[in-house]
Amino acid sequence: MDLEEFLQELNSGRTIAGGSETHLFMHQVSQEALKITAEINGSYHEPHELRKLFSELIGKTVDESFGLFPPFYTDCGKNITVGKNIFINMGYKFQDQGGITIEDGVLIGHNVVLATINHDMLPERRSTMHLAPIHIGKDVWIGSNATVLPGVRIGNGAIIAAGAVVTKDVPPNTIVGGVPAKIMQDISE
Repeated sequence: MDLEEFLQELNSGRTIAGGSETHLFMHQVSQEALKITAEINGSYHEPHELRKLFSELIGKTVDESFGLFPPFYTDCGKNITVGKNIFINMGYKFQDQGGITIEDGVLIGHNVVLATINHDMLPERRSTMHLAPIHIGKDVWIGSNATVLPGVRIGNGAIIAAGAVVTKDVPPNTIVGGVPAKIMQDISE
């Protein structure tokens, strides 16, 4: 299996069985992600150096407007797509095997978690993974310590309140908060 085949399998919508070829390849990809994130987090880097390291991590060149304040953590890295004018604050955690897309103008607060994997509920199949992508629309602001769960789409202009646990899609131009997150306010112009 090569990286292209791996990403096709991750993005196919199929379940990844524990111990399968895809699952084993995932562990190999994780080692590279751990190595690059250790470099990102291990010492000070100028912004252009961070962009270069992040580009290496995701396998795509990020725009010069991309901003990141380490530490940053991911266990895959290769299924992340980011737009322009993105800012990611300290302590961010990606679990991107299911795919994470972040459109232009997104602000992400401290200690935000984006999780794209659920494990099987049956104990004998617990290592089996069910993947679902997270899509974050343009000009979204995600507050500190928020968690976004697999399969969630966040509409353009939305705000995720600090500490929210987002389990369902978020309409554009709304504020959501709480556990689980619920619509608190419409912020349409």
